[in-house]
Amino acid sequence: MTLPEIAALVGAQSTGAAGTLARVSAAADAGADAIVFAQDDVALRAAVASKAGAILAKKSDAGIEDVRILWVKDPKYAFAMCARSLQVDDGEPLRHPTAVVHATARLGERVRLGPHAVIEAHAVLGDDCWIGSCATICRGATLGSRVVVQAGAVLGATGFGYVRNAETGEYLLFPQQGTLVIEDDVEIGANTTIDRGALGETRIGKGTKIDNQVHIAHNCRIGKNVVIAAQVGISGSCTVGDGVVMAGQVGLGDHVTIGPGVILGGASGVFPHKTVEGPGQMFMGVPAEPLKDYLKSMAKVRRLK
Repeated sequence: MTLPEIAALVGAQSTGAAGTLARVSAAADAGADAIVFAQDDVALRAAVASKAGAILAKKSDAGIEDVRILWVKDPKYAFAMCARSLQVDDGEPLRHPTAVVHATARLGERVRLGPHAVIEAHAVLGDDCWIGSCATICRGATLGSRVVVQAGAVLGATGFGYVRNAETGEYLLFPQQGTLVIEDDVEIGANTTIDRGALGETRIGKGTKIDNQVHIAHNCRIGKNVVIAAQVGISGSCTVGDGVVMAGQVGLGDHVTIGPGVILGGASGVFPHKTVEGPGQMFMGVPAEPLKDYLKSMAKVRRLK
């Protein structure tokens, strides 16, 4: 892409030459074919001193000018847009020879299946999905378009639901015959597991991003544009609103409700049947409480030492 084409992509104006730009890069490794970004004036000076062909930066009062600079509202986001647009087909076949697809599964256009990926009976995948090596899409699961599933993930497995016989102590599996629905533009990390519903469905909302080694149990409903970091565990029948952020190792008991926009800090926990609400508010600790209350509690504990 040329500098004017990059400018059009990110909504900026360009007065620079129309050189060819083929990759994104850190400033230290940049050449004339590379795009870099700068989040502050220090980084911008380093970028200007580099050999980069294009620089994405936010306008400041530092008075730094260069024909390579494209002024944008959010340099990091614009950088990610450029990276996506510059992706090159690696030439690999859409379906690896070792991938297994059941005859009753339905795959959309341009679906990529990595080595030993498994698509079970009656699963449905939308257009432009990417299924990594050794990932499994279980029976009857439905994925929308542009869903990314990293290596080793298992989507739609039987949930952990048992009924106990009070007389004998025996556990009997409760029916796990529901479904799993993954909406468009969801990305799921390596070795993450998401269970099907017991009688209804488990649903992951559009645009949600899930890190590695996350577990989401049966009957959960995760909203749109939720971000879930590594090692989060979500018990059965939880509801997570749109725009929620969960840091690493957060734990939710069963039947928890997390309101839209809530931020749960690392290793915080919410007890079963509780509700946490407060758009844009951070909660910490076990049980999770507003950050200011958590900090007060920690200060009191330290004074006891």
